[in-house]
Amino acid sequence: MSEKLRIVGLEEHVVLPVQLDAWARAGVQPHVYGEDHPVTRRVRDVGEQRLADMDDQGIDVAVLSLATPGVQNLPAAEAVRVAREANDALAEIVDTNPLRFQAFAAIPTPAPEAAAAELERAVTQLGFRGAMLYGRTGDTLADAPEFDDLYATAERLRVPLHFHPQAPVPAVQRAYYSGLPNGVGPALATAGLGWYYDLGVQYLRMIFSGVFDRHPQLQVIAGHWGEVVLFYLDHVGFLQDMAGLRQPLIDYFRRNFWVAGSGTVSERYLRWTAEVVGTDRMLYSTDYPYTFGTRPGGFPYLDTSGGTARSFLEGAPFTEAEKAAIGSGNWERLTGHVTSGSGWGTMPKRIN
Repeated sequence: MSEKLRIVGLEEHVVLPVQLDAWARAGVQPHVYGEDHPVTRRVRDVGEQRLADMDDQGIDVAVLSLATPGVQNLPAAEAVRVAREANDALAEIVDTNPLRFQAFAAIPTPAPEAAAAELERAVTQLGFRGAMLYGRTGDTLADAPEFDDLYATAERLRVPLHFHPQAPVPAVQRAYYSGLPNGVGPALATAGLGWYYDLGVQYLRMIFSGVFDRHPQLQVIAGHWGEVVLFYLDHVGFLQDMAGLRQPLIDYFRRNFWVAGSGTVSERYLRWTAEVVGTDRMLYSTDYPYTFGTRPGGFPYLDTSGGTARSFLEGAPFTEAEKAAIGSGNWERLTGHVTSGSGWGTMPKRIN
């Protein structure tokens, strides 16, 4: 390549002390390994280790976000407090190294009115370029009407909402993932498969229930190559007339969604995503630290270390301009109007 490809990773997780304390009080089980496990140490590190791993992967900028389920399964008042403290802490981390770090805001969706207000604060005062959400809030799904103010605020501020999966509800886990040997069930219910189905269905619900018809400029980032949905759009499309959609189903994914791979370095999925939504709707992410180093079983598609995160994009079957767009250009086009700290830069035209 004639010049170094700049890569911004959008799904780069962190667990903060205020988050762990709140999870412990609420009985939320963190999706982390044992205290001495390298993944646990890495997800809590925002200093030298993380920067060294970014250099190892070939990532120039990490957009930090709380690990799932963020604050979305906390009591309302607690969620508001923890989200605010977590966002202040993330802002301080970014301020220590703004050339390498950005952040997605934590949003207290258990208190919908406060959720919209916290997104506004995080963007206009802290300079965050969007927010990370986690599908359900308790048992309430992402298409619930009480989140319309939040979606309207994101639309008005022109910042994306990145959705990340969380574990399916217990009844689904019992029905579909229990009874398997050697701990396979809980793993299949979460990082194996269950996460992606759980969130992918919610994307379809958001479309069919009219979220994007009410908020036509709302922009959503989908990780894990679209959370399964992209592979079934041709089939699911027969529901669009039944749902009374204002446009074909595929158009919502080409106008309201941006798709990243979340560290699954599969050229097959990469090419399929480009075919479905186009390279101008693709972003980049590594799902750090869960895909850093050799995963259990040595599965090669979930290892972004040793320069793999960079070499995967550099070797992609796209033009140099398309690779540059996926690496960072599309992200800047989507969020470049947000300035660090208070105030605004020049506002771009709306994204089509």
